[in-house]
Parts: sequence; C-alpha cells; structure tokens
Amino acid sequence: MASTLTFRNTVLTNYSDVYTPEALRALEALAPLNEYRLELMAQRTARRKRRHERGERLGFLDPASVIAGTQITVADARSGNFDGAVIPPDLQRQWIQGTGPATKPRSDVRSGIRNVAYALLSGADGWMFDGEDALGQVDTMSLDNHRNLKLAIARDPLFLEVTEEVSREMNQWAQGFLGCPIIADWRQQLDFTTVLYRCRGLHLDDRHIRLNGHGFSASIADLVLFMVNNHAKLQAAGRSLVLYLPKIQTAEEAAFWNTMLLAMEAHLGLPVGTIKTYVLVEQIEQSFQLMEIRAALSPHFVGFNTGRWDYINSVSDALAWDPAFVNPNISSIVMTYGYMRTYEDRVRRAMNTPDRNGRCALWQGGMEPNIPVGSEAGVAASMAKAVAGAEREQREGASGKWVAHWKMVHIVRPVWEKVGQANQLGRTFPVLTHTPEDAAGLMQLEPAPRTIEGARDLLSVALQYGNAFLRGFQAAALKPADFFGNDDVLYLMEDMATGEIRMSILWEWIHKGAVLTDAATGCAAGDGFTLAIFSRLLEEEYAKLRQARNKDVHDDSKNTTLPIAKAIVRAYVESDVKPPWYVDLLNIDLGLEELAAAEARIARYLKAFKQDGTRITENLDF
Repeated sequence: MASTLTFRNTVLTNYSDVYTPEALRALEALAPLNEYRLELMAQRTARRKRRHERGERLGFLDPASVIAGTQITVADARSGNFDGAVIPPDLQRQWIQGTGPATKPRSDVRSGIRNVAYALLSGADGWMFDGEDALGQVDTMSLDNHRNLKLAIARDPLFLEVTEEVSREMNQWAQGFLGCPIIADWRQQLDFTTVLYRCRGLHLDDRHIRLNGHGFSASIADLVLFMVNNHAKLQAAGRSLVLYLPKIQTAEEAAFWNTMLLAMEAHLGLPVGTIKTYVLVEQIEQSFQLMEIRAALSPHFVGFNTGRWDYINSVSDALAWDPAFVNPNISSIVMTYGYMRTYEDRVRRAMNTPDRNGRCALWQGGMEPNIPVGSEAGVAASMAKAVAGAEREQREGASGKWVAHWKMVHIVRPVWEKVGQANQLGRTFPVLTHTPEDAAGLMQLEPAPRTIEGARDLLSVALQYGNAFLRGFQAAALKPADFFGNDDVLYLMEDMATGEIRMSILWEWIHKGAVLTDAATGCAAGDGFTLAIFSRLLEEEYAKLRQARNKDVHDDSKNTTLPIAKAIVRAYVESDVKPPWYVDLLNIDLGLEELAAAEARIARYLKAFKQDGTRITENLDF
C-alpha cells in the first residue's frame, strides 16, 4: 500500500518555511520506515508484559547471537570488532552542553527565538536544542522549535537583532553575579557553541502528521525537519550534523535508528557517517547492551550520556513486578547510589573500549538542574553542590556534563577548564564484563530513607509538572510546595523525566506496600505506604498548589489544567496495571481544560492498555 501523509489543520501553509518541498519529499521517502517502528514498539510492550507475568529479570544477550538489524555478532560488538565513528573537531571538546528548547509556549518568533540566543551566547561548548523531554507539545510548539532553529542557523536578521539585545541582558546579569561580563563580541560568540538536536523518541507520535490515517513517528519527523532544513548551512559553516537519540531500549532499536540515519544521508546525498549521534542511556535495558548499541549505530555513534531521572524510572518500570524492589526517597537515588553507580561505571567502561581502529567514544555526564536564583545562602550552597558534582564526574572519567540553564555554564565549566584536557577518551578502566554479578549490580538497592516527606516531594512535583506540561511548559522550574517562599531552597529546572520517575515510584510504593522508615503525622516507622495515605497526601498537596502564588502555580491553571493533572496522577498511581509512560496520559489531554473530558480520555487509555497493551499515542484532536 502506498504511504499517504496527511497534515493537521493549516500547518502546511502556516509553516511552509519548515515543511518545505524538500522536507515533504524527505518525509515521504522515510515514511515507509514507520511500519517497522511500530513493530519495535509492539515488541517493547510484549517484552514488558512477559517479564511482568513471569517475574523475569533483565539479562545479557547471547554472545553468539547476531544483533537484529545488523550483521554484527554480540561477541564482536563487545570486543570492539567494528568500525566506530571518527569524532569530528567540534565534538572533541564538549566540557559543558546546555539543554533546552528553541522556543516558548504560544510565543511569536521574536519572543521564542530568544531561547536560541541565550543558548548560543552561553559559552557552552554545545547546546542540545530539545525536541523531546523539555519541549512543550501544545499547539505548534514543535514546529516553532524547528522554525527558530532554522532562522538562527541561517543567521536571519531578526535572530541577529534579538541576539544583540539578549547579549546585553546576559552581560548585565554576569556583571552582578560573576563580577565580569561573559560576552565580549556577541557575533563572534555565536560561533563558539556546537548545535546539537534531540529528536523525539521512537515511542512518540507526531502531533501534526498522520500516515494512512494513523499515528506517524515523531522521530522521523524531527530527523527530517532538522536535517533537511539545516544541513547545508551547518556544513557550509564547517559544523558537524549532530543528533541526540533518546529512549532507546535495545541494540535492535539502535540499528533501526542507524537505518533511518542511512536513509536520511542517502536522500540528501551525504556520505555515510556524516550525521553524528550521541545516545542517552536512560533505559536500564541499554545497560545490558551498551557495546551492542555502539556497534549497531556505527559509523554514526560518538558517545553516551548518563542521565538520572529517566534511568531511575526505567529501573522502577522494569522491576514493577518484583515486590522486593522498592526505591527509597528520590533524593537518595544519586549517581553514587547502588544500581546508579553500577550503571555509570558500565557506561564509562563501554566508552573506553576501543573499536578495531583503536577509537574510543565520548562520555557526557549527567544533568545539573540547579539555577542560581534564590537567597545568597541558598545559591551559595547549591552552586557548591553543583561544582562538587561536576568535579566527581570529571574524576570518574566524563569528558563533560549537561546544564539545564545558561546561567550555570560559567559556574560549572571551570571544573574542566582547570584540568585542560579536551576529553578523556581512552582512559584506562577495567574491561566491561557480562556476568550474573554485573546484572545483579544493575538492580542493586541500598538502605535509604522512605518517608512521608519524601512522598510529599514526589506528589507535589508530579502534580506541578503535569500542570506545567498541560500549559505548554515541558521544561519548568519546580520545587515541592512546602518550600514555596523559602529562597534558601532553589528551584530546579525539570523536564518530562521528573514526572515519569515520580509517578513510577509512587506507583511502586502503593502496589508493593513500601515500608516507611520514619514516623510522621498519622504514620509510624514500619507502617506500609497505603492507598489511603496516598489519597490523603494527594488532597493535601493539591490544596497547597491551589493556594500557591501565581509565581509558583499559574492562577489561570487552578481551575483548568491543575485538576486534570490531579486526575492523571490519581488514575496512574491507583491503576493495578502500571502504565508505561506518564507522558502518554499528558499528551492525550493536551489542549483540554474540562475535567470530565480529560477523565474520559484517561479512562479510555487505561482500559485499552489493560485490555491488550495498546498505547493511545495519536493526537486525539487531529
């Protein structure tokens, strides 16, 4: 059957600069790949269901097997018997990468493109412009994101005008906070930062395109629109074409991404390997297949990134069937905690395993979510913590890390500047092994608190994040409601991952009868965390948000999207069958402000998933 793409409302006319004739031809060319994507997503659901039903833990692949979608054996991948990518000059030094979208919710071009100006003037070595976890999906935000990037990369006069304005504001902040300006020549500064783009994951559908009347891959849409619209300008400027690939679970999925990249390169007439990719290790299954993923993506793969929230969520989800696996307070699950420590160690070993040409790959450390806004004491303490975290990652072998706000670049980057090495490629670490002990380490719990205060943190931020998402803010500065007005406790820049993990842990605590470690009002140490306790805390935390200042919870959301966020939290956490993604329930309710309509969609989603594993991922308002 021929592939027929249809587009939502008036996007083809309103975004003709994004959906150019060249982009439309490329979308048609890659559209047939959507069928295999759907097969891979069905496989995910089936694996998850099988593990839950059988109580089956994750394991390593058979060394003699061939990685699906490739001709590479698992044994060859693990030994480095493949041709990895050459790391281009503009990726050799990536001490600090910033992350964030290229637009704002419901903004005009002049307002939204300021995000790009802040990013490219920040002094970050690279900036990952986000199409996924930090980019809101209301209205046409994903298309605004692409439009603004295209204008900025082309150095459109409007972008240059805005950039000059933004440079003055940034220097004014820096003069007050750092005691010196951070931008000497704004035009020259624009060329310092490498442009990176994060596509949406394979599990997501695009909101503006359908294929043969059904959902169409957001990954294909983002790959095509970014590459077609920007490859010529970036290459003419001597820049690499670099993508971040999220939410990959298996080497077979990595091989599928490789197929898409090869198709994109062929369509554009680019040599194989022109497009470079980082892969976010944010799914526990990846940690069992790290070298296999490297090999499956060769010759495009340049490095891994170790995130925190998404990865914790994936561990919780993979072990949802195991009553013995119960996470502690989220604040305890740092990168040096149990299974997180093992995960990070495996990534650095995999990155420093040479391929058959002696090439290693990059390790980009995790996210620094702090923002230097608050009381003097609060900022000082948080910045010291941020620097200490960066120092730890640098010592452990990371070639750089992420920050969630441009103001953090000049606070954290000096950690790597002092060392002076462009990267830590080829540093010696123990050989990556694949033993039962290694597998157990990836699921290792350690004693840590599990408290009512911790539950309030989970609930408050989950509610706030859901509300922010529904308003269009998929990246938002958040903190628990108990700390509103306390400037000693800083807001953290959070994205979709913070919602996912909080929902997973809350589900885990209720359905596994998590044992509290401290006494609290109405509870004693040793009590189980029950549905009744959850319901009481939900009402209490919701009431705090209803009463909060507009600064913390937008007043126009309190009778519209906040009640919907509450309904989603309740339905997800109380469901006996754990939903796979919080983002699914948020996506199907985008644009709604009536609780009854949202509740009907929530019930429809949960019924479909319980019945046969169907995820409703299409835009229901197409």
